[in-house]
Amino acid sequence: MASPSHRRPVRKRRTALVLAVAAAAVGLLVSLVIALRPGGEADTVRTAAQATAGARPTAPPTTRKATPASKTSEAPEASKTSRAPKPAATTPSARPSPTATRPSAPRPASGTAPLAGRIKPGTTYKGVATHYDAKDGDGACLYGPSPDLMVAAMNHTDYETSQACGAYILVRAANGASVTVRITNECPLPCAPGQIDLSKEAFAKLAGLSAGRIPITWSLQSPDMSQTLSIRYKTGSSSHWCGIQALGHRNPLARLEVRTGSGWTRLTRTEYNYFLSPGGTGCGGPLRLTDIYGEQLTVDGIAIRPDTVQPARVQFTRR
Repeated sequence: MASPSHRRPVRKRRTALVLAVAAAAVGLLVSLVIALRPGGEADTVRTAAQATAGARPTAPPTTRKATPASKTSEAPEASKTSRAPKPAATTPSARPSPTATRPSAPRPASGTAPLAGRIKPGTTYKGVATHYDAKDGDGACLYGPSPDLMVAAMNHTDYETSQACGAYILVRAANGASVTVRITNECPLPCAPGQIDLSKEAFAKLAGLSAGRIPITWSLQSPDMSQTLSIRYKTGSSSHWCGIQALGHRNPLARLEVRTGSGWTRLTRTEYNYFLSPGGTGCGGPLRLTDIYGEQLTVDGIAIRPDTVQPARVQFTRR
């Protein structure tokens, strides 16, 4: 029989067993409490979760806030660009070909003249006719001498800063006689609106020169003609400054433009019937001529040769 020193009493073994079971139960209960509370995972679990989440970028707090629409529309530069697109005219396809002689767009219907000034087609004007010595046919329009003396000076108001230059006018007297003249000069004040100062040769077609002054009616014409228009550069013209004139156009000229790197530039018309480019812009380059009906003709290959009439080989349509 074993000695008492080598055998544990039964009571003591049962007490140790109970304590071991209780300790295990307490540990299990603590684990359950930690696992079930919010954010209560063990440090090792949280650390692993954070390490896994750190491998993927998280959205910053500001992305969870709704951005007002007004700020959104102002922020991107792309939005500003889309609200202000470049004009279509800056693209090469919008510019006419330098060799074109007619516009691609349909011409306005005959009789309509959107670019006409005071003198409009299809309108009959009343006034008086006087006469003057036209000599060689030259005048304020600076076309130069001409053997054709069926010319006239338009009153200052209807001359309209030389826009009447080159216009063909049918003049009728009360007796039924008529004559067609070309405007080459200006009749200064006190010539009244509607008044036309005819060359002596033209006035004689309507009445005797002794009549001096007769009532008339007159209207704009678009005559049948075989000649083409011409271009002339003014004295002193160069690549730094130039004056450009169109001669022999069938219909009144409304605009003259020069070709530049950014498109067409309209030149200012003077009272002496030249279009000026003070800084030399477009001098010697392609030209675009527009009549009062809106028809456009492009002229190329006209060099800067002052006081030289150069044929352009184009002409406006008869109306």
